[in-house]
Amino acid sequence: MPENKKQPLLYMEEYKVKQDPQDYGLADEVFNMDVFKSKLQVVIVRNDEENGLEFDLIGVYPAIANAFRRLMLSEVPSMAIEKVYIYNNTSIIQDEVLAHRMGLLPLRADPRLFAYRTEESTEQGTEQDTLEYELKVKCTRRKDASKDQSNFDDIYKNHKVYSGHLKWLPKGKQGQIYTENSVGCIHEDILIAQLRPGHELDLRLIAVKGLGKDHAKFSPVATAYYRLLPQINLTREVTGKDAYLLQSCFSPGVIGIDENECAYVKDARYDSCSRNVYRYPHLADAVTMARVRDHYIFNVESVGALKPEVIFLEAVKVLKKKCRSFIDEIEAE
Repeated sequence: MPENKKQPLLYMEEYKVKQDPQDYGLADEVFNMDVFKSKLQVVIVRNDEENGLEFDLIGVYPAIANAFRRLMLSEVPSMAIEKVYIYNNTSIIQDEVLAHRMGLLPLRADPRLFAYRTEESTEQGTEQDTLEYELKVKCTRRKDASKDQSNFDDIYKNHKVYSGHLKWLPKGKQGQIYTENSVGCIHEDILIAQLRPGHELDLRLIAVKGLGKDHAKFSPVATAYYRLLPQINLTREVTGKDAYLLQSCFSPGVIGIDENECAYVKDARYDSCSRNVYRYPHLADAVTMARVRDHYIFNVESVGALKPEVIFLEAVKVLKKKCRSFIDEIEAE
């Protein structure tokens, strides 16, 4: 493998991970802001309409990359149902289980437009810090249903309670600012309960702004994780049946085979670093596997209230605020 000083590598051997002998590690580097700025890169790889974002964060310390991950998970706020007032619940679901389900329903409300509740806030809240909903559903038997029918949808009315049954109750001037679509449930097909004739739900729900570190329901992301960029080099030519065997050792799309049945590295990015190639002694010496130590592949999937790119920018703002508070504390001493 040719030496590449610009990419500090971690070599993946059969049973261990070995550091480049010419690389003394990030911990031994003296931090320099100008060098940090020159190395730092953020490259958007994929930004789809399903609230998914993949981007590369290059040239940062592991602590910084992990800080962004944790901030997106636990310190970027969102709106979620905090209190559930149950006036009537004759379903088979216990009150506490029903309340827990309601709290986990993802809301579309933009948390940046709302304030946190304070100790002085009333129980009902205000239009600046609270959203209120109601859920009123009663199951009845359809009058036109025959005894021969077996489909519950044809026999019962409202026998399935979905998140789409939630009704928003505007407080104060909220009706002039927001719409049902802008503050309602993100997904209207989440099944909450199944009812039978005589069963009824009558709930009032209070949503507030909160953080994922206090409760997972406030986390704005379904998942946020990173991995190091893989780097794969072939040290010798691999052809014929061995080429196809080598291809099967890696994730799809990593190893390609040309018209001469000769293996080549097509795209190492998608490798899962399973090290399956080391199961075959005659192929183990044909490959060098490594990971770029300061190149992080981030994948962020938003719940839906905020776009994933917005969540990342909010995480950056939170980190900046924490750094500023830390500096102020030091200077105050």
